[in-house]
Amino acid sequence: MVELRRGDPAPLHRQLEHELRQGIREGRLAALTVMPSTRALSDQLGLSRGVVVEAYEQLVAEGYLTSQPGGATRVSECAADVPPPSAVIGPDPGPRIEFAYGRPDVALFPRQAWLRSLRRVLDTAPSDRFTYLQGHGVPELREALATYLNRVRGTAANAGHVVVCNGFTQGLALIADLVRAHGGRRVALEAPGYEDAEVTLRKAGLSVVRIPVDDEGLDVSILERARADAVVVTPAHQYPTGAVLSPARRAALIAWAIRRRALILEDDYDAEFRYDREPIGAMHGLAPEHIVYSGTASKTLAPGLRLGWLIVPGRFVDEVTRSKQMADSGTAAIEQLAFADFLERGEFDLHLRRMRPLYRDRRDVLLAALARDAPELRPVGASAGLHVLAWLPEGVDEEAVTRRVVAEGVGIRGLRAFGGGQTQEAGALIFGYGMVTPARIEEGVRIVGRAIRDVAAGESA
Repeated sequence: MVELRRGDPAPLHRQLEHELRQGIREGRLAALTVMPSTRALSDQLGLSRGVVVEAYEQLVAEGYLTSQPGGATRVSECAADVPPPSAVIGPDPGPRIEFAYGRPDVALFPRQAWLRSLRRVLDTAPSDRFTYLQGHGVPELREALATYLNRVRGTAANAGHVVVCNGFTQGLALIADLVRAHGGRRVALEAPGYEDAEVTLRKAGLSVVRIPVDDEGLDVSILERARADAVVVTPAHQYPTGAVLSPARRAALIAWAIRRRALILEDDYDAEFRYDREPIGAMHGLAPEHIVYSGTASKTLAPGLRLGWLIVPGRFVDEVTRSKQMADSGTAAIEQLAFADFLERGEFDLHLRRMRPLYRDRRDVLLAALARDAPELRPVGASAGLHVLAWLPEGVDEEAVTRRVVAEGVGIRGLRAFGGGQTQEAGALIFGYGMVTPARIEEGVRIVGRAIRDVAAGESA
């Protein structure tokens, strides 16, 4: 039961402790088992008695063994009930070809530039930035974000209204708490739209109403009848259809918010990636006292950074900050400082300039492959972002297609998972192209096209 390695750099008493500890945890040494005396075990193993004594004393101190003066040493009754440690499970390798939506190519994360920013802030940041901070976020990042967003996204931000958070989901949870604290009970979401948002809102005790989306974005005329206290929208690039909220509907949406004294949460999740023209500006600049602007680094840099931000109307800043403080005592300061430096030195702009043509090329490969190998699909919303929605022919079952495609090792999702199936007769597939190579895009589309034709043939037979 005991294997000792004489050439191992670990001391023999440590090796003996480990072997006996594992034997107890795995049940090979049952509860109340009488252990050999220290003299007997040292003779069996060819060790000095002192090595065994030291190992026994350590295991008694840890609770694995019990020992009474003049009595036998036994396996502890409670220690034997401890389950063995689980085997280390690696990450799920996932599908062979992954059309995951909203995923940037993290292999191209600008590591060297980020490392330079980290080194600079570690050398120069004031010591008080490393203690507990208020919920707003570090002042350097709030200033840098306000400057960047006003310049690039057309917001009307000042640093005092910026609250740093851990991505969009936390930001939504903070605003949900705000809505409820002010007597709100119902929040409107786009249909189809980000499905996890509904989970977050319901968890906060709010009810959810879905508002249909068409080619001009959210249908504000239906929102007017929904009696909602807030609405979550993706106006620059609707998620997942890709529609842009038209100027008339932007105006109508703001008029609705003013009239109902409601909040608009503008999710500006990937608008920096626009391929046919300059990115469409944010709504926030039109009505900053009625719009909460939300952005993150998840689509532009990497979701693993867990960096997001809100621009909050001035009258609500203190409330949102207190909620953030209670949630987690603030987002990690070093990452905030590094991102502030990254923004101020133009590294973020440079990264976006590098990534836009790469993603555009992948988008073009996808569109060409769809036209060639899956002509039955009608792609829309391809002018921006990191995904394309493609409508299936009417009557072709979306679930049957996705089931066939997934069975062949291609990760893809259909539109109905986004709460949009109730308003559309036809189904659709969502092709994320941010993290998949051109060759895999073409192979995946061939598989999708074959699946569509097989399903259509089976349904018509």
